[in-house]
Amino acid sequence: MSTSKKLEINKISDVERLKIVHAIRHEVFVEGQNCPAELEYANEDESVHFLATVNGIPAGACRWRKTDNGYKLERFAVLNDFRGMGVGQQMIKTVLDDLPKDAEYIYLNSQLDAVTLYEKFGFVKEGAEFTEAGIRHYKMVKV
Repeated sequence: MSTSKKLEINKISDVERLKIVHAIRHEVFVEGQNCPAELEYANEDESVHFLATVNGIPAGACRWRKTDNGYKLERFAVLNDFRGMGVGQQMIKTVLDDLPKDAEYIYLNSQLDAVTLYEKFGFVKEGAEFTEAGIRHYKMVKV
């Protein structure tokens, strides 16, 4: 019997899978980190959403959007049961591959405990540490 896990990251736009994405983000950010729920629904319409599954079970979510500054990666969330399986790394790879080929300025706001993960993908801290939704962050830019 195989114990391998099938990890998939898919771009989504249908309402049913967006509900799953919102549920994952709600569990990770609103319930797990006490972020204000209204922050989770800002900029939804202009964002490109992704759903991560492990063996078909929802495991994580993320998105990117074009801003006035460039392309911003956002809302990377992995459910507790799926952490340590490479879900976050695969989501970053997938999102970076999905950006337009002419995307020059790519950035994100990283929570402190995720800085080293983003550094593996060529992101560097820019500016001073700041607090967003009560959580310490650094702005990071892809070089």
